[in-house]
Formats: sequence, C-alpha cells, structure tokens
Amino acid sequence: MRQISEPDPANRWRLETPGPLTGDRSPRPDAANKYFMVSTDGHVQEPADLWSTRLDKKYRDRAPGVAVNAQGDKYQKTEGFRPLRIRNIRFEGEDLLRNQSGITPEQRRADLEADGVNAEILFPNKGLTIWATPDAVFSQAMCRVYNDWAWEVFAEHNEVLSPMACIAAADIEGAVAEVKRTAALGFRGLALPCKPVWGPPNHEDLNYNLPEFDPLWAVIQDTGLPMTFHVSTGRDPRTSRGNGGAVINYAVHSLAPTMEPIANLCASGVLDRFPGLQFGSVEAGIGWVAWALQAMDEAYRKHHMFVRPQLKLLPSEYFRRNGFATFQEDKAGVDLAREHDLTANFMWANDYPHHEGTWPHSAQAIERTMVNLSDPERAAILGLNAARVFGFRIPDRYLAFEDARRAGANQ
Repeated sequence: MRQISEPDPANRWRLETPGPLTGDRSPRPDAANKYFMVSTDGHVQEPADLWSTRLDKKYRDRAPGVAVNAQGDKYQKTEGFRPLRIRNIRFEGEDLLRNQSGITPEQRRADLEADGVNAEILFPNKGLTIWATPDAVFSQAMCRVYNDWAWEVFAEHNEVLSPMACIAAADIEGAVAEVKRTAALGFRGLALPCKPVWGPPNHEDLNYNLPEFDPLWAVIQDTGLPMTFHVSTGRDPRTSRGNGGAVINYAVHSLAPTMEPIANLCASGVLDRFPGLQFGSVEAGIGWVAWALQAMDEAYRKHHMFVRPQLKLLPSEYFRRNGFATFQEDKAGVDLAREHDLTANFMWANDYPHHEGTWPHSAQAIERTMVNLSDPERAAILGLNAARVFGFRIPDRYLAFEDARRAGANQ
C-alpha cells in the first residue's frame, strides 16, 4: 500500500484503537481469520473533461467544470450549485495521499486489499454534480456519459470494483430506458438522487412518494437491482457560509437530507405496490436510522386519521424488510443496531479515497466502533449484508468459516 510510514499529526488519531476485537475474526488485512469485507461506498476519479468532451454538443457549454473570472479567480461551475471559489489548499501527509489515490482500477485494488477490503461499491466523485440541475433531461444525458465511462473502466473488474449506474429519476421515461440499458450491461445497482428534482424544497415538485414514479419502480423491481441514495445529491449541500461552514454544511446540509428518500418510500405505499424494491442511503451514517423509524411509526399510529394510503406494515417494517444504510465511523449507530433489530440493514464502507473515510486505517476504525457487536453481527455489517444485496460472490475461505460457525452453533 502506498502510505507514509507514520501519519502526520493531523491524522495520527486514526491509529487509535482499544485493541483486537473479541471473537473469532479480525478486520486486520493480514489476519488469517479476516472478515469478508465489502466497502459499500467508494469514489472513482473521473477525468476532468469527461462531460465536456463526451456530452452531446448542445449540452457541452452547460457541463460541470471550472470557470475563471476577470480577476483570474477559479470557480467550480455547476448549474445547480452556487459558484464555489476554488482555493489553493495545500494538502500534506495522508491528506495528500488520499487526494492522489484511486486513479486506476489496479491502484484501487491494491489499496483496498491492503486495507482488508474484498470488494467495493463505486459512486461518482466529480460526477456527484450530474444531478445538480433542475433540467432532468440534461441530467440524464450526464448520467449516460458517466455510466458509459464507468463501464468502460470497471467492467472487467466488476467482481471486485462495482460502479452504480447513475439515473436521473425525474426524467421518468429516460430513467426507465437507462435502468434497462445498464442492467443489461451488468451493473450491480443504481444511484438515484436524494430528490428527483434538484433544488430547495417545493411541494409542487415530483417526489418519490408520488405514483408518477410507479413505471420506474416497476422496471427497477423487474431488474432486481438495489437502488442507492448518496449524500449531497438532492440540493446544494453548501448552503452555510462563514464560521463553521465546513462542519455545518457536512452535518446538516449533506448528511441529514438523505433521510428524505427513505421516508418517502417507507411511508407512501410504494413498498406495498412494489415489495421487491431494495433501497438504501449511502454515506449518511446510521445513528439517525433508529430514531427515524421510530418517528415514522409514531406519526403513522398517532396521525392515522390523516394518513393516506393506509399501509399494510409500519414504516419501520418496510425498512427492515427492504432497506439498508451505509456508514464509515458511527459508533452511536452501531451501538443501536442490535437493540433496534438493524444488524441486517447496516453496511460498512471505507469511503476510499475520501477524507471522511477510514482508508488506510480501516481496521483501527472498526476496532474503535464495533467493540460492542458480536462476531456474527460484525460479519454481517462488514460484508455479508452487502454480498446479499449487491450479489457479490463470497470466496470459499469465508464461506467455510461461516459454515463451520453455524455448524458449531447448532450442536
């Protein structure tokens, strides 16, 4: 693994650990009894000119990119974001390492293997802006460009590095066609924006609770592909400026809105009509899940006189049956998993190579946060849940361990 011998002071905390986990297995990459581990959130490194060179010519001047003003200042140019000045931040140590990682599939595989990861679900990086426009047809065109590039680069690595196919949901006809196309190619799952129509809340906009989306849900259910909702894909997450903005924007405007599509699906009757749908939030953590499920159930029971349609199950039961949520480090959420019967719904990720992730010290992060889980619970959250939902093959060495453990438990 390409890493410096000793983390710089700003990253030294990442080495902190209470020590080896109790139980039969370890997250350490060199352990003979290592867990099967799937990172359910990683990010590609797209070429900077991907959309400006591949989009239909009528869209190219609208493609996300970098603009320069009369004073020579550089700004990120995206239709749905306020202009963001690009500052020359000097990255050092492991922060620099993260910025320079994940360029090629071969580099990714080596870095992930050295971090203990057996397989990875991939999302855009620069491409998280492809939903940042109220023009869903334009967004769909950017999604198709990304999907074509991602399949060109990762198709031969799909057993280990699996990109999600990006879908602009508000262009319903185009979305149905793109789901069918990417499913036929071999994508393992879909990435939909947290809100189908980009921008601030507007009750007139289409949203996932409405029956207009039934044609899309029908084709997704037919493919059997899980759909994901990644943070920062519903509106501009950088809505706070000035003091503390980096913290406020991350916690309040990036992570928290990812609850909205989960509530839309669990509370609206969609899952009565399409019980085979699988869906989940990505990178938003898991500490909120128990509270959100409790809040939706409370609203359904206490506001029953207002609720339409009546549901066959409680909102929380739909999530436990059909939903999942991914996290990097979330001890508060992990500690709630067993009590709230959510160990089958949570999935770990190292978010390679992003700064908010755990790479290249994932074992220490897992030891810090999963100390209160049992060995089987850790195995489920670290990889087995993801293998079930996304269809990864579990290597024989891990299956043999699972078989032996179950046999021992039945004696």
